[in-house]
This record gives sequence, C-alpha cells and structure tokens, in this order.
Amino acid sequence: MSSAATDSAPIAGESMISAQQVCKNFGALQVLKGISLEVSRGEVMCLIGPSGSGKSTFLRCINHLEQVNAGRLYVDGELVGYREKGGRLYELHPREAARQRRDIGMVFQHFNLFPHRTALENVIEAPTQVKKIRKAEAVTRAEELLDRVGLADKAGSYPAQLSGGQQQRVAIARALAMDPKLMLFDEPTSALDPELVGEVLGVMRELAASGMTMVVVTHEMGFAREVADQLVFMDGGVVVESGEPRGLLSDPQHERTKAFLSRIL
Repeated sequence: MSSAATDSAPIAGESMISAQQVCKNFGALQVLKGISLEVSRGEVMCLIGPSGSGKSTFLRCINHLEQVNAGRLYVDGELVGYREKGGRLYELHPREAARQRRDIGMVFQHFNLFPHRTALENVIEAPTQVKKIRKAEAVTRAEELLDRVGLADKAGSYPAQLSGGQQQRVAIARALAMDPKLMLFDEPTSALDPELVGEVLGVMRELAASGMTMVVVTHEMGFAREVADQLVFMDGGVVVESGEPRGLLSDPQHERTKAFLSRIL
C-alpha cells in the first residue's frame, strides 16, 4: 500500500465518501488508475461505463472488499481499511475492517441470499449475529423493512419461491437491517428479467428520496437521469467525465463518453 498521498482526511460532515487518487491492481493489470471522487451526504452517485472499466472494483474498494494499492478512501471521515501513524498507512485488523464494513450496505448483481432461510430469516441474520440484536427486536425491524420493500406477505417464503425482483428486494431489506450510513449497489437490476427491473428501481427511488447516500453502478440511464445527483462515466480505470446527469447524458463533452452513450441511449 502506497503512503505517498498526503491529503488530510476530510472533515466528517462534509462528505460521505472521499476518494483520493485510488489505484487498484490485480497482478500486472491496473484496474483503477487514480480515481478521485467526492460523494456528499444524502447524495446519489451513479457510475456508468463499459464492462471492465473499473466501476465494480471501485465500489468494492469503498467497503474494503478489495484493498487499494495506492491513494486513500474515506467514508464518513474515516480512512477505510487502514490506520495512519507517522505518515504511513497500516492495514486494519480484519475485525476492525469488518466493523467499518457493517456500516456500509451492499447489494450485489446476484442476490446472495441464504437458500435455506426464509426472507425474514435472511434479513435478521446479520443484525442478530453481527450486532447481537435480540431476535424479537430484529424480527420486528425485519417485518418493517420487508413491508417497506413491498414484501410483507413473503416473510415466510424461501428464495426459490421468489422471483428475481423479489429476491433482490429482500437483499435490499437485508442490507438496510444493519442501519447503514451508506448503500452501494453493484448493477442491482442486470440479472433481472426486464419486467422485474421496475420494482427494484422503485425501492431504490424511495430509498434515495428518504435521504440515503447511495453509489450505484448501473446501466439504467432513466434511473440515473431521474434519481442521481451526480453521474460519473468511467473507462479504462479512470474517470473520463462527470457532472449533473441530465446535462451529461444530453450533452457529453468527451468523445469517449459520446461514443458510449450513442450505443446505449
């Protein structure tokens, strides 16, 4: 891990995410080549770009599922995955990294539900096992969250009995059960049949309207235009262009952005 970056930590309250020249390599392959981004509290940022551009890797770096090789990432003013001492960075103990991660909800492309547990049991698993919340309290909260995502009547259903859209909504409820300060979505609708996409995006719209800070990797340009505060186009491990969604989508300034949008809009 490089300790060359000398930028001071952002003050808590100014931004929820501060990425400063973040680099990530997989062996000789440099996937992120100096990503610098800011996400304010309550803001929705959508990341777009072709496959292999580094979007999902950057998302995974935010909650330290991937270690950065250089640069620094702060969430809520706290350095992610490392502590700083004497100008050098030292990796956190896995237990400390897990403590940070539990405040960051993540919803994956594939739902990753426990197949042998009901929707309700999936939602209460982390609060009872990680946060040691009493089961009765966790069940009450899980029932509220399943109702919030429109699945109050599916609490006793197993994943195999649910549609893909329903499973993804359970996954969102499961992430919210940990009361995260930040939600990350990694192409949450790309594995769904087209007619099921809307129900998941509807839950995400409601979540954004409630003030949740969100970073969303997506190909849903209508959602990005309508909901995002900031749209970021990535390609080749760098931020090519960013800005207000409607302006960027209707009048991109970079030729690479124009070429990408011309194929998908």
